[in-house]
Amino acid sequence: MPTLETLLPVAGLALLDTLSPTTLGVSLFVLLSGVRNVGRPLTAYLATVAAFYFALGCALMLGLGAVLERAGSLAGTTAAGWVMVVVGGALFAYSWVMPTGPKTRRRPASLRTTSMIALGLATGALEAGTAFPYLGAIGIMTAADLAPGAWVPMLAAYNLMMVLPPVLLYLGHRALGSRMRPRLERWRAKVDGASREAMAWILGIVGVLLLVNGAQTIGLRQLLDSVGL
Repeated sequence: MPTLETLLPVAGLALLDTLSPTTLGVSLFVLLSGVRNVGRPLTAYLATVAAFYFALGCALMLGLGAVLERAGSLAGTTAAGWVMVVVGGALFAYSWVMPTGPKTRRRPASLRTTSMIALGLATGALEAGTAFPYLGAIGIMTAADLAPGAWVPMLAAYNLMMVLPPVLLYLGHRALGSRMRPRLERWRAKVDGASREAMAWILGIVGVLLLVNGAQTIGLRQLLDSVGL
């Protein structure tokens, strides 16, 4: 049975993951699409996202120790340091110039079930590397050395909580109908703007962290000498 020291931070990270701009944005688009039955495409999308992250979490829980051991052996090399410096510098620079103004968000070509499943898989694949709350929760569960009988239900509950806000939006849409549409439109505009600003901040922070770690790995004096400073 997981202790409170494990359950509470994982629950907190799951709560943070409910604010995913992409999942909320796609869900709001589906609800505002005007199709008669929005439940089917929305269910297909949310179920795919939850299933993708659940499978990813299981894979990481089963093999995270070997992955971390291998990554740890490579992280201290000079080559890895230079990779972190280059990638970190590029991310930090791009965070200052990336467009954050109004932009048309990519939408599914249709609301067919197959299209929504494909969109759900694309969402998971594109955002898996930046799913920091989820990766943090998996790290906490791994450090707690939980048995599968404990971490499998925790992963399932985490992913159900992650897609809970779109489900609540759908229930509100069903209950209130067109009366809820103006509010959904406002929320969609806020989600679209917030996601672009948040991504710029995330890229900048990750870039700085990579730069600092890369410089420490290479040695600050060697790095300055190599760039002529």
